[in-house]
Amino acid sequence: MNKTIFSLLGLFLLTCGAFFLEAQTREVITLKKGWKFNKGQHPNATKIDFNDAKWETVTVPHDWAIYGPFDKEVDKQTVAITQNGENIATEKTGRTGALPYIGEAWYRNTFSLENFDGSKKVLLLFEGAMSEPEIFLNGKKVGEWKYGYSYFYFDVSKYINDTSENTLAVKLTNVGKSSRWYPGAGLYRNVRLIVKDKESFEQWSTFITTPSITENEAKVNIKTKASGTDLKLVTKIFDVNGNEISSQETSTVINDEFEQNIKVNQPRLWSPETPHLYTAVLKLYKGNVLKDEIAQRFGIRTIDYSPKTGFSLNGETRKFKGVCLHHDLGPIGTAVNMSALRRQLKILKDMGCNAIRSAHNMPSFEQLELCDEMGFLFLAESFDEWKKPKVENGYNRFFDEYAEKDVVNLVRATRNHPSIVMWSSGNEVPDQWGSEGVKRAKWLQDIFHREDPTRPVTVGMDQVKAVMESGFGAIMDVPGLNYRVHLYEEAYERFPQGFLLGSETASTVSSRGIYKFPVEIASMKTYPDFQSSSYDLEYCSWSNLPDDDFVLQDDKPWVIGEFVWTGFDYLGEPTPYDEAWPSRSSYFGINDLAGLPKDRYYLYRSRWNTTDETLHMLPHWNWKGREGETTPVFVYTSYDSAELFLNGKSLGIQKKNNDSKQNRYRLMWMDVKYEPGTLKVVALDENGNPAAEKEIKTAGKPYQLVLDSDVKTIKANGEDLAFVTVSVVDKNGIPCPTATNQLNFKVKGNGTYRAACNGDATSLELFHLPTMKLFSGKLVVLVQSTEDAGDIELTVTGKGLKKGKLKLKSVN
Repeated sequence: MNKTIFSLLGLFLLTCGAFFLEAQTREVITLKKGWKFNKGQHPNATKIDFNDAKWETVTVPHDWAIYGPFDKEVDKQTVAITQNGENIATEKTGRTGALPYIGEAWYRNTFSLENFDGSKKVLLLFEGAMSEPEIFLNGKKVGEWKYGYSYFYFDVSKYINDTSENTLAVKLTNVGKSSRWYPGAGLYRNVRLIVKDKESFEQWSTFITTPSITENEAKVNIKTKASGTDLKLVTKIFDVNGNEISSQETSTVINDEFEQNIKVNQPRLWSPETPHLYTAVLKLYKGNVLKDEIAQRFGIRTIDYSPKTGFSLNGETRKFKGVCLHHDLGPIGTAVNMSALRRQLKILKDMGCNAIRSAHNMPSFEQLELCDEMGFLFLAESFDEWKKPKVENGYNRFFDEYAEKDVVNLVRATRNHPSIVMWSSGNEVPDQWGSEGVKRAKWLQDIFHREDPTRPVTVGMDQVKAVMESGFGAIMDVPGLNYRVHLYEEAYERFPQGFLLGSETASTVSSRGIYKFPVEIASMKTYPDFQSSSYDLEYCSWSNLPDDDFVLQDDKPWVIGEFVWTGFDYLGEPTPYDEAWPSRSSYFGINDLAGLPKDRYYLYRSRWNTTDETLHMLPHWNWKGREGETTPVFVYTSYDSAELFLNGKSLGIQKKNNDSKQNRYRLMWMDVKYEPGTLKVVALDENGNPAAEKEIKTAGKPYQLVLDSDVKTIKANGEDLAFVTVSVVDKNGIPCPTATNQLNFKVKGNGTYRAACNGDATSLELFHLPTMKLFSGKLVVLVQSTEDAGDIELTVTGKGLKKGKLKLKSVN
């Protein structure tokens, strides 16, 4: 049997340490290893004696499609994309990443349960299965679900073999024309068995809120349900160091529910700046016998939305400085990975980002745990479709039967996360037109309110004129506008809420390190190389530039924040090149698909990160053949003014001003004539004195590879990743920003090569093969730990280049 076993408390507190069960009343078995996988139809795969010896052995989480190959025929469609304002159908390629996610596949695994008897209950929990999963245990169908992003579970007690091995089989079916982006494929999130007493807490029934908070004390309200009679609930609250700070017990059950109000003295409040967390340990007794025990982490904080203050957290007005994130993790696809998620959030934290929107699907449990720990406000979204379709085989097929069940599971499974401050019931749904759509919006919002009365609900609305006329926008707790900046004023006047949220903003497109001339503002601009300019002046037909949103955020107190599309590039939706090939991933990201910052990262950082200095200059300064031609220089900085020098000669001082939206947020020298050498910017403080400086230089020929890892040690658990940025420099150590050398990767010791990514949306090189070209002088190599601690060495080579080496350690 291949399984990972934790007590539930241990599972929940893996990142916290500090707590131990007094007796093991339940166990959680995470089915990670030993899975057999095969793509294709296997009608007998449910049988216990089915021979799967020749199937591939994989670990879960697993994404079968990320291994490619890229093929334009996979997702070629002739369609008019309504959300993009299209009326005429054209051939689209790469819309879902051009990866082979379509088809039927099977997973099989075996497990046994020691000392299992009739007093036990077993739940089988899936945290995400793409898509339309059908579950079989010991040859019998347990149940099925439809939504690939939903969490769901079944009580499988009656299907369990008491003493012998159990065979689990999962059938997944991904159909074409079912997504607008790369959805992934397979058991891409964890699968767990929860073994407990029949007299135990009901799954996801615990709800912790903090309805009353002062400087001296907080009331923690705990509601939970349990199966059984004559039971007693004992709850203890611990601080982050494991110190018990409060407790209470009760035997009173009203409407099948325990309820406790527990005082916490001198509460430490949760916020993005101080993400303090507490843990409630709930113990269920029958007489003196402990029947069940769970742990739930939570935060003490208040949220409020009002016309006077907009959004406030703990009584302090603040704006959402947020990004939207799709669920894929670039070169490892949709298979959830804690270290990859943590790296994303670290990059965003440094940018000054304080909020995440899970677009357009339910977030992973791991992402929410990290947002709790690291301090991110979270907008948890549910659907991209309701009853009316966007794509032929989308969620519209399941809406009537599953929408309520999916919302209930989302809310109950995640509502104790302090990071979540808002729900979203949909994104740009075609149901925005007409009275039926208004009724659906109200129906869904009421379900959210029933399951969680403490948080508001929004919808990302792109048909702003329609929702103003129909009343759709007026009924939302939080009116969310996707783009349509020219309608903000009118929407504010017509909607009754007294505030607006930029639920999706910008959709500016760029390719890291690529610059186009002449430099000009343009919509849907395309080029022969299928790249977009990193001068950050190109956007889509329905969208706008970052500066348009900045003005609204800064000048309109009733605009409560924004969620930029997107924090990172993602697989699929290669606008403006969705009619071109090869192009298989987005250009919207503030960071590219490899997680490397584009120039735009520093534009947002100059506004959002209010504690650290930002001084960034673009473009690079390697323009052989453009000598004497106009090559504008932009500076993104937290300072208001700066002086530019080229080879020691001053090109003048620029100061932020209100002459245009761009001048307000960028320093721009539009008439610079290119000559090789050194470009230097000197930022000036409010008194006009030099405060910081930065140089970029013209590089010689590529000479040596340089490796830099985001971490020096990784955990020896077979899952942890190190992200190693590989760049090339000349003999003088100057970066070569135009290098495209083919590189090869080799990992020795207690680690393995996992993947590589260069951020090029047109690259058809497979992520999992140990070779890839540099793009704009860089790429990222992912090194994965084994289960043995020790040394790891990554070697990167390229023809004509001095090789690079990097040593890492894996630790227990």
